[in-house]
Amino acid sequence: MCNAEESYTCLGAKEKKNKMAEDREILREIWDGQIPICFRLASEEIYTLQHPEPFYLMVPRLTYFPLLSDKIQKHFSNHVKDDIVGAEMWIDYDSQPLKWHYPVGLLFDYYGSDAKLPWNVTVHFKDFPESELIHCSNKMAVQSHFMSTVKEASALKHRTQLVQSMLPKEHKELWQGFEKYKFEQFWAINKRLMENPGEQYFKHIPFRLYQPGISLIQALIKPVQESGEQNLLRDLLKAVVPECVDKIGTKYKLILQGIEPPLNMHLQWMSEHLSYADNFLHLVLLPKD
Repeated sequence: MCNAEESYTCLGAKEKKNKMAEDREILREIWDGQIPICFRLASEEIYTLQHPEPFYLMVPRLTYFPLLSDKIQKHFSNHVKDDIVGAEMWIDYDSQPLKWHYPVGLLFDYYGSDAKLPWNVTVHFKDFPESELIHCSNKMAVQSHFMSTVKEASALKHRTQLVQSMLPKEHKELWQGFEKYKFEQFWAINKRLMENPGEQYFKHIPFRLYQPGISLIQALIKPVQESGEQNLLRDLLKAVVPECVDKIGTKYKLILQGIEPPLNMHLQWMSEHLSYADNFLHLVLLPKD
């Protein structure tokens, strides 16, 4: 119980506790986001008279397709030629090869946001599209890509080499928490990457913006202006796609984590709460039909 002299301190502690609970709830919702996906083996690769049943999975938005390859290959292995069992898997949607190094949620927002659920994708084990995809030989390649992206995000946010200063054990715990979908283990480490000791704001906001037919956009955008006023999502978009900002909602739609975020959201808050596990905001800007 707080006495009169401690009332303000107690009130502040209570507000901080409530904010932490709200923050945790949001982080948990992002972590638990899933997409129902129907995996079908490419018809030209079926080697048996009886066609295989589709393979249905609830797939975490934050993960990468190669981390599902063992389950998918096991399901289809009896229906392909022996010489391609265990071959590198690749996936397409509507004849468009899907980049394995993009999170599944980003791929769905970009290609399937208007599709009926479950999202129907096609699985291949041969005729790898060399000109469109990079190879993923094993899960170590996914880990290497993931940690490299986390380091890039940290370099943008912090004035010190935070990831490089972490112990190898912490790197391992971060990766294993992500790979095995263990929220507590992942955030025990990742919370340090979302803090900025001695500073109220990040140095820059790690983000990537994706548009059809255009190379992805990255830029150095600060979360706060020289005046001290916080930058909003609208300010970021004005800096990188000024011609589209006033048409979002009419001619364009902006998607992040499966939702269309309001343009008046603070960038700092977004980076702390709506980033993917790699610590980047992956924004998709699509024309409306």
